[in-house]
Amino acid sequence: MLLKSQNSDHERLLVAMSGGVDSSVAACLLREEGCDLVGATMRLCPVDDKTALEDAAKAAERLSMEFHICDYKEEFRREVIDPFISAYEHGETPNPCIECNRHLKFGRLLEFGETLGIRRAATGHYARIEKDVNRFLLRKAADFTKDQSYVLYTLTQEQLARTLFPLGGLTKEEARRLAEAYGLANAKRKESQDICFIPDGDYAGFIKRESGLTYPAGDFVDTEGNILGTHRGVIHYTVGQRKGLGLALKQPMYVKEIDTDGNRVVLAVHEELFRTELTARDVNWIAIEPPHGDLRVKARIRYKHKEAPATVIPLGENRIAIRFDEPQRAVTPGQSVVLYEDDYVVGGGVIEHSDR
Repeated sequence: MLLKSQNSDHERLLVAMSGGVDSSVAACLLREEGCDLVGATMRLCPVDDKTALEDAAKAAERLSMEFHICDYKEEFRREVIDPFISAYEHGETPNPCIECNRHLKFGRLLEFGETLGIRRAATGHYARIEKDVNRFLLRKAADFTKDQSYVLYTLTQEQLARTLFPLGGLTKEEARRLAEAYGLANAKRKESQDICFIPDGDYAGFIKRESGLTYPAGDFVDTEGNILGTHRGVIHYTVGQRKGLGLALKQPMYVKEIDTDGNRVVLAVHEELFRTELTARDVNWIAIEPPHGDLRVKARIRYKHKEAPATVIPLGENRIAIRFDEPQRAVTPGQSVVLYEDDYVVGGGVIEHSDR
C-alpha cells in the first residue's frame, strides 16, 4: 500500500521503537510489506521511561522481531543536554528534538544498524521522503496537523537515502485505528507534549540541577534602558514570554531580548516584538545545493508557526539572512527557521538574531 515503491520484499530494516503508538504502527506496516524487521530502542534520558521501554519490547515481541536496547545516555548528554543548557545560558531557546534527530535517531541509530549489517531504518515520524532525479527530498506529511518535517530539516542526503517514514501518508486517527486493529497494547497511549528529559516542564530547575550553577538576578529594562524590576536569572526567560515575569506593569509587556552580557531582560509592548529580518547559522540544504543568489521561499520560525513568504540571502559559511515580506512576531534565537517550497523542505538553520 504505502511502501511498495520504497521497499523490496524481505529487506532487513531497523525500526526505531520509542514505545509509542506511531513507531509500533510503522513496524506493523513494514511487516505487512514483507520486511525482515529488527527493533531498537534508545536509552537517552538520565531516568528511563520504563513504560515506554516495556511497550517497545511488547510491540517487538508481538511482531516476533529481534529487539535491542541501545544505551546512548552519554551521547545524549553530550549532543543534546549540554548544548541545551549552554543555549539557555547564552540567551537562546533551543529545540532539543532537532538535535536528537540530527545526532541520535538518524546518526547513532543508523550506525548501530550498520553493525548488524542493516543499511536502512524506519521511524514513526509524520513526514515523507521522495526521490528526485538527483536528490532525496523531504516532504510534509499528508496530515499537515501532525507534520514533523520542521524537526527533520537537518537530515543529510545520505540519511534521507537510508530512512523510511511509513506513516507519512496517514493521519494520526488512521494510525490509532490501525494500532487497535493490530491489537497493540499502546494503541490508546497519550502523546507526550513535553521534552523527554524535562517531563515537568521546569526548564530552569532542570538547568540549575544539571549545571550545579546559580544564575544571578538582574534588571528587567524597557527598550529605552529604564529599569522595570528584577528578574530571577536569564535562564528563566524566552523571547515573546509574557507570563511568569512577576511584575506589576501599567500595560502588558513581553520579553523582546535577553542580554546575557549585561544580565538584562529587555521588555517591550506587543507591537515591538515584530521583526522583518533574521540571520541563521548551521544551514542544511535538502532540496537544492547551497544557492549563490537570493531565493524566494516560505519560512517557518518555530514548530507550530505559520510559514511566511520571505527572501533568503546567502551569507557564506553555512549562514543566511532572511527578509520577510511581512513582520514576524517574536523571532527567537536558538529556534530553527525552516524553509519550504510548497510541501517540500528546501533547508533550514538555527536563528542567531533578528533585525529591524
